Amino acid sequence: MTEQALLLVNLGSPASTEVADVRRYLNQFLMDPYVVDLPWPLRRLLVSMILIKRPEQSAHAYASIWWPEGSPLVVLSQRLTDAVRPYWTEGPVELAMRYGEPSIEQSLVKLAKQGIKQVTFAPLYPQFADSTTTTAITEARRVIREKRLDLTLSILQPFYDQPEYLDALVDSVRPHLTQASDHLLLSFHGLPERHLHKTDPTGSHCLKTTDCCQRAEGAVLASCYRAQCLQSAAAFAERAGLAAGQWSVSFQSRLGRAKWIEPYTEAHLEELAAQGVKKLLVMCPAFVADCIETLEEIGDRGREQFIAAGGEELQLIPCMNTHDSWVQALVTLCRRAPQAL
Repeated sequence: MTEQALLLVNLGSPASTEVADVRRYLNQFLMDPYVVDLPWPLRRLLVSMILIKRPEQSAHAYASIWWPEGSPLVVLSQRLTDAVRPYWTEGPVELAMRYGEPSIEQSLVKLAKQGIKQVTFAPLYPQFADSTTTTAITEARRVIREKRLDLTLSILQPFYDQPEYLDALVDSVRPHLTQASDHLLLSFHGLPERHLHKTDPTGSHCLKTTDCCQRAEGAVLASCYRAQCLQSAAAFAERAGLAAGQWSVSFQSRLGRAKWIEPYTEAHLEELAAQGVKKLLVMCPAFVADCIETLEEIGDRGREQFIAAGGEELQLIPCMNTHDSWVQALVTLCRRAPQAL
């Protein structure tokens, strides 16, 4: 029987908190045309300007959440890989990062050298976006083409609406929901609005009305990050038994002057405090592993902002990380991944 390897793929992290390593990472990340979708000359100019001050600022942020073993995202992703390995009996299980190491190229070449012919390629992003899902798949295809690897991919599709993912999310969060709190905020990673317009196959649906995401279906829903986030949130709330007023959604990590999808997490934290919310729970369902966006942006800066605005306590709920339900769900989802060239 032919072995089917499993390659789990996450975003990545700097090799260390040294400014030089952070600069190298940010350059690779921001020069990706799926992340900063500008023509190369403009992208190069903009990124070069960002790299003047941003690496030092980001290095400080990374240092505040860095673990003795390394980057939390990489460490947790490796732990997930190790946890999945005993259940994936079809073949070897490896980890790759879109940016930094271990790279997609390194991992695919390693598998090919082992004689593997078939790989289930699993981007660990519940919701679809060009800047996460598409760029990872594109890089894998580039490596296979340019390295002339005899590999066939089965690709895990976005799983924002899959029962296994939603049930695992509820299982991982449920113990925190038993604590006394005033509100639950589901903070998803944000995207520039232009990214949504670009992936709208009709060219006439995205952000044309205030309820466009609620009406998204078919091909529009399949490529709309915001609509998928809202569907994930609503399905989670229903499974968790939350009433409408007990939870809300926002989008974090806004960068630059471009219009990003709303509501912004920064603004929403202040609104919740102004509405009298004192004890706030925050979860980040766009991430399956804790990282700088959860630990530092929400757990540190978000907490400070919420308290400064009049709140009393902000508790960050951990991502699913290596929760047993998530490990089992991921294996099930990967076994259903359709084959692609």
